[in-house]
Amino acid sequence: MAAPMKGQVCVVTGASRGIGRGIALQLCQAGATVYITGRHLDTLQVTAQEAQSRGGRCVPVVCDSSQESQVQSLFEQVNEEQGRLDVLVNNAYAGVQAILTNAKKPFWESPASLWDDMNNVGLRGHYLCSVYGARLMVPAGRGLIVVISSAGGLQYLFNVSYGVGKAACDRLAADCAQELRCHGVSYVSLWPGLVQTELLKDHLMKDDNTEDSLFNLVRNRFSSAETTEMSGKCVVALATGEEAGDSWGRERAWRVCMVVAAGSGSWLQRWLRNTPFFSLASGDPKDSNALFEV
Repeated sequence: MAAPMKGQVCVVTGASRGIGRGIALQLCQAGATVYITGRHLDTLQVTAQEAQSRGGRCVPVVCDSSQESQVQSLFEQVNEEQGRLDVLVNNAYAGVQAILTNAKKPFWESPASLWDDMNNVGLRGHYLCSVYGARLMVPAGRGLIVVISSAGGLQYLFNVSYGVGKAACDRLAADCAQELRCHGVSYVSLWPGLVQTELLKDHLMKDDNTEDSLFNLVRNRFSSAETTEMSGKCVVALATGEEAGDSWGRERAWRVCMVVAAGSGSWLQRWLRNTPFFSLASGDPKDSNALFEV
């Protein structure tokens, strides 16, 4: 089995399930050593066991991304055990249940705490991890940081707190990329499409609200949606610099990942210019201009 990332060290936050889990599986399959984080060791160990069966090595670490002391400890552990960090994926997010609970409520009818639910573990945690991750990458003159965002940063989706947080994630990628550019470190924002996560699947199976047009749209397209490992394929392609357009095209799901804010002026930026991405709106691979360069 090819192992294009053998010898590389990665951190994926929020990897107990969903997109983070899928990314960790693909990175291990590519041969990397992957540190995965979450709040519960038992679920992390399940992910780690499957990831290691794919190849590579997977190390579960209990870490709350909203707590700076725990984030600092995570990266100290990586540095002490590996002495390097090649890829950081900022994925941890604790707002999904709050989105479902407050669906269709305008911001003034939602609890003010919804802002913290959306952005503490998300945006704030992504910034904290970026700070400590960059401190390992910059001295080495190499690295890739990915933040998981969404089209909600470009147009209204779910609620105000969600959209502002995702727009800020994209701005985080763009501005960090600007400061990291001269140090050989790239920072990108990755937009998955509709993803077959465990939580969304459970919600669709339980909720019988057929009057909600958005709910019906998601339910109808869920079976052909992106797998949780699709984003992992994108991250591996970015980390290895391979042209992966053809293999992505065979997924044929309603999605796909859009990359925002190319971080370096070298191979990554050239690769991004030439890589075809599906249009998120149409799902048509002929619409290949779904790339925003900042």
